[in-house]
Amino acid sequence: MTSFLVRGPTRLSGHFEPAGNKNATLPIIAACLLTEEPVVLHNVPQIGDVESLLAILEDMGARVERLAPRTIRITCNGITTSNISVERATKIRASILLAGPAVARFGEVVIPPPGGDVIGRRRIDSHVRGLEGLGADYRFVDGHRFRAGTLKGAVVFLDEPSVTATENLIMAAVLAEGSTTIENAACEPHVQDLCGFLSTLGARITGIGSNILRIEGVERLNGGSYTICPDHIEVGSVMVLAAVTRSPITIGGVRPSMFKPIDLAWQRLGIDYEFLPDDRVRMSESPALMVRTDLGGAIPKIEDGPWPSFPADLTSIALVAATQADGSIMIHEKMFESRMFFVDRLIAMGARIVLCDPHRAVVVGPTALRPSTMASPDIRAGMALLIAALVADGESRIDHAEQIERGYEAIDRRLSALGADIERID
Repeated sequence: MTSFLVRGPTRLSGHFEPAGNKNATLPIIAACLLTEEPVVLHNVPQIGDVESLLAILEDMGARVERLAPRTIRITCNGITTSNISVERATKIRASILLAGPAVARFGEVVIPPPGGDVIGRRRIDSHVRGLEGLGADYRFVDGHRFRAGTLKGAVVFLDEPSVTATENLIMAAVLAEGSTTIENAACEPHVQDLCGFLSTLGARITGIGSNILRIEGVERLNGGSYTICPDHIEVGSVMVLAAVTRSPITIGGVRPSMFKPIDLAWQRLGIDYEFLPDDRVRMSESPALMVRTDLGGAIPKIEDGPWPSFPADLTSIALVAATQADGSIMIHEKMFESRMFFVDRLIAMGARIVLCDPHRAVVVGPTALRPSTMASPDIRAGMALLIAALVADGESRIDHAEQIERGYEAIDRRLSALGADIERID
C-alpha cells in the first residue's frame, strides 16, 4: 500500500504539463493487436493502468519496448495465444477493450471479468450486442467468450453511448468485411484519438467527433507512429487545485475542442483563468470562488453525461471545488451510482454537503477544511481527496494512493515540483 502525507494549505507556482490521455492510451494500446507491424506511441502516461494492459499484451506474446520515458514500441507479430490472464484482467476495467481487436484478429478471445474502480454497475451489454451485430458469437464460460469466423459490417445502434463499447466496435469494424455504421456512438476526445490513431495505420473512418461513425473495413492495418493527446481530465483536475489554493500557475494541454464542457462548469463555480497561446491557461491568484446562480437566483447544477456534456471523471473534482466556493450548488452524477459515496470523507473534513441520493449532492460553501486520515476509493475520488488535503490546514494522510497513480502519472512528484508538500510512503 502506498500512502501520501499531505501538508496544507499549499500555494503552487510554475507550469504544469499534463501527461498523455489515460482514456485514449488504453484503447490505442489494445488496438495494436490489429496489426502485425510495429507501432510507436509517444506521450504514453506512466501510470498503473497502462502498465497492467501492457503486461497483458506481453503475456499474449507481444513485444513491448520502452524507447524513452513516454515512448514505447509495440509489436504484435509474435502473439501465441488470445488467452488473457485472470489475475491481470481483474486489475483494470480496460481489459474489456481487448475483446474487439482480439476477436477481429484471432477469431476468438475469452476476457475474464474486468476489474477497475468500484463506482457502481458497469454493464458490458453494449459491447456484447454490438459485436454480435458484426457476427460474433458470445457466451459466458469462465469469462466473456467472443468467437467469430469473418466479422461482417453492419448497422449497429448502441443502446447507450458507451465509450468502451464504441471503441470495441470501432476496433472490430476496421478489419470487418464491408461497411459498418455505429449509431449513438460515444464521441469523447479519447474516442476521437483512437480513430485518429487507427486512421494513421490505414483504417477508413468517417464521422469522427460525431455520434454516427462509418467504417469501411480493410484487409490489414500497417504499423506507424502516433502521439497521444493530452489528458483533459488531468488538466481539469489541476485547474481546480490551482483555483482552490489561489495559485497563479500555467497549465498546458488545454485544447479548445476538448475543453468547452469543462469551461462551462468551471464558470459556474467562479473559477477564473485566462487562455494563452499554445493551448495554455494562466490561473488567477486573487479572486475567491463564487458560485454563479441561475437566473432569478436559483441554485445552479453541474451534471455529467456523455460528451459533449461535462465529463463524469471530473465530478469528484467539481465537488471539492464547490466546498471552496461561496454559494450553494448541486452536483448531479448521472453515470455511476457509487461514485458519490466518497463525500463522507469530505464531510469529515468539515465540508457542508447533503448527499440527497446516490446520484446527487448539494454543496454549501465555502468551508475551511480540516486535515484527516482517509483512503482513496478510486482514481478520481482519490485525486479529489488529494486536492482537499492540499487545502486543509494541517497534515492529512491518504492511504491506498496507488489508486490515484492508476490515472495520474507521478502526481506527488509533479505537484511537489510546483511547491506542494506531499511525502510518499511505500
